[in-house]
Amino acid sequence: MNINIEKIRSDFPILSHKINGKQLVYFDNGATNQKPMQVINCISDYYSNMNSNVHRGVHQLSQNATTAFEESRKYVADFINADSEKEIIFTHGTTESINLIANSFENIIGKGDEILITVMEHHSNLVPWQQLCFKKGAKLKVVPITDEGDLDMVFLDSMLSEKVKLLAFAHISNVMGTINPVKEITAKAHKLGIPVLIDGAQAIAHAKVDVTDLDCEFYCFSAHKAYGPMGMGVLYGKQQWLNNLQPYQYGGEMISTVSFEKTAFNELPYKFEAGTPNVAGALAMAEGLRYIDNIGIGNIVEHEDDLLNYATNKLTDIDGMRIVGRSKNKTSVISFLVGDIHPYDIGTLLDQMGVAVRTGNHCAQPLIDNFCIPGTVRASFAIYNSREEIDYFIGALKKSLAMLA
Repeated sequence: MNINIEKIRSDFPILSHKINGKQLVYFDNGATNQKPMQVINCISDYYSNMNSNVHRGVHQLSQNATTAFEESRKYVADFINADSEKEIIFTHGTTESINLIANSFENIIGKGDEILITVMEHHSNLVPWQQLCFKKGAKLKVVPITDEGDLDMVFLDSMLSEKVKLLAFAHISNVMGTINPVKEITAKAHKLGIPVLIDGAQAIAHAKVDVTDLDCEFYCFSAHKAYGPMGMGVLYGKQQWLNNLQPYQYGGEMISTVSFEKTAFNELPYKFEAGTPNVAGALAMAEGLRYIDNIGIGNIVEHEDDLLNYATNKLTDIDGMRIVGRSKNKTSVISFLVGDIHPYDIGTLLDQMGVAVRTGNHCAQPLIDNFCIPGTVRASFAIYNSREEIDYFIGALKKSLAMLA
């Protein structure tokens, strides 16, 4: 592995901070990861030297901003190997991307139709489909998981039918770290002509994403989980689908011509991008993806897998430890409970020692209910984390457990 973790860490100013007098150990990367100076400087540079609306001005600032904005779109398209930048819709994040498709599917879903999701979905990939089913009289069907946290592929096969109008599922579980066999699942759906939407929020910075190889109709992700800014994301969609779907937001930029009698919508991708876009966010998102490219996704996966295995072995030695999600195919997330101690109590004490973890249901309450538990403590890793931080975390956890015993 040809990377220098200390050099990488120096790119992230927040990692030098102290929390409660202790050196910060940031293990909440599943919620959002930290931002390198390259991204921070990109945002500052835009507002300092380029600030202007895009696509609307003949003056130099607007032309410069427009060029940079569209170059960012092209970089995103190349990063996920889309056929064209026309297939890249800029959104506020994964949640808006999924809601966009859910709203645009209102003319496709009818009474008695089915939408298929899985038990492990984040609320953002559950509630929009649930509400669409309520509105249209359709049925929401849920694929179960095994005790280890893998999708039950036998059940999945039995649930696929011509009634299913969409299959929506996570590339990687934000609670368990399970990496789903996305290409295999997509191929199964396509045999029955079922379109597929993949929630890639947890995958974009932790796995190679190639939408052409996956052959999915839609893929969604957020910039803030790929070293980019909050409030920015992507909906990838195959052109033939996006051309046939109706936009769900209306206003400036997304129109071609307007009269009081009728409106003609703009071409892709602008058809789905109403209003003034987050130009700085688009530029900074591309910069975050460039940061991943410069390190190499293969190096990132290798390093994070090492951290996952190292931390798992250390945690397993603790009495009363229960790790939720033991798939053999998982990435850098560990959710756990210890005995009957509430996750919130553990997280609070860890924070006092400078360790940032997530506690609760992680916006995946049905999954937590499936395991009949109150929630978990979740430690999630990124490229800038180290074995030394895991050692400190284990020591802090043991101190916390001793106080809570």
